[in-house]
Amino acid sequence: MVDLAWKIVWHDKIRFLITVSGVGFAVALVFIQVGLFRGLLGNASVTIERASADLWVTARNAPNVDLTSTFPETHVERVRSVPGVARADNLIVWFSRVSQPDGATEEALLYALEDFSRWNLPWSIREGDADDLRRGKFVLLDDSATKRFRGFAAGDHREFYGQRLKVIGRTSGAVSFTTVPLAFVDYRLAQSMMPQELRGRTTYILVKLSPGADVVRAREEIRRRLPNNDVWTRDEWAARSRAYWTDTTGLGLNMLMTVALGGFVGVIVVAQTLYTSTGEHLGEFATVKAIGGRNADVLAVIAKQAVIAALVGFAMGAILAAAARPVVAALGLRLDLTPSFAAEVFLGTIGLCLVASSVSFRRVARLDPAMVFRI
Repeated sequence: MVDLAWKIVWHDKIRFLITVSGVGFAVALVFIQVGLFRGLLGNASVTIERASADLWVTARNAPNVDLTSTFPETHVERVRSVPGVARADNLIVWFSRVSQPDGATEEALLYALEDFSRWNLPWSIREGDADDLRRGKFVLLDDSATKRFRGFAAGDHREFYGQRLKVIGRTSGAVSFTTVPLAFVDYRLAQSMMPQELRGRTTYILVKLSPGADVVRAREEIRRRLPNNDVWTRDEWAARSRAYWTDTTGLGLNMLMTVALGGFVGVIVVAQTLYTSTGEHLGEFATVKAIGGRNADVLAVIAKQAVIAALVGFAMGAILAAAARPVVAALGLRLDLTPSFAAEVFLGTIGLCLVASSVSFRRVARLDPAMVFRI
């Protein structure tokens, strides 16, 4: 049976190539589209997951980490007095206009803290020291700002809301869902740049709990003391930030449609070629039945053909997706292709190809073994 499956596959190499090309296209489509989607969602919560805060205190009904509302910065004192809280600091996240040397204006997403190192922000510094931010009008820029800011280097200056800041270093990996680059500045400096919106105000309170502290009890106490704020655990706030973009932008629906389209293309191609191939080899299948083979044996031959097409097509699609990764990175995007994601696509490819082969199952199941004597 194994030999028969391989012989049928290799009997028409052009048809086999067309089949696996269709499967490979579908796999590459899913890998690239869903990988981009996963990469963007990762950007939506990367700062939350990298920061060392156990709890995030936000304005009421804040949608995600980038789109913020302010509340009085003095709320941090109430949080610091809660039993089980080891440390609490204000964090400002705010969009800022940045004037470029050529007169153009770009945007940056400011992250402002009094002590960055305590909160693991930024988490990857390629040049400079975050502790120096508190010593003057300084800024750390992420590598993702290179294209938007026409290149930059330590020692350059950029104008943020009318204030001339010196670039003292660069970070990597600090990006947002909107691909607006992140800039790290001192907390008081951020307030001085936008006094009307930020004087005496903050957008988040980062909370670090003491070892062994009861998270639920500390959270409920903070909620009691700040009834007009929301309090989230790290995982909850990250999930909320990601869900905002999937639920409000249609990206989730777009991703599902892409997966459905890729699966549909793969099923149609495999079903059509297998059905045609089965029709051309009815004599071989009748012979198998005539010598005592069961329907299960014949169906196993067709299923094996589908699995062969799935394996080769998956390999082709995975290679195409891997080749697209540096191209996507050059555009400032991230293609998230993890082993677990690849395993899911692999199993889905096998499953869909088996579903496609079911079109031929009925045809051979009803095949009369006697036809072999009429050929």
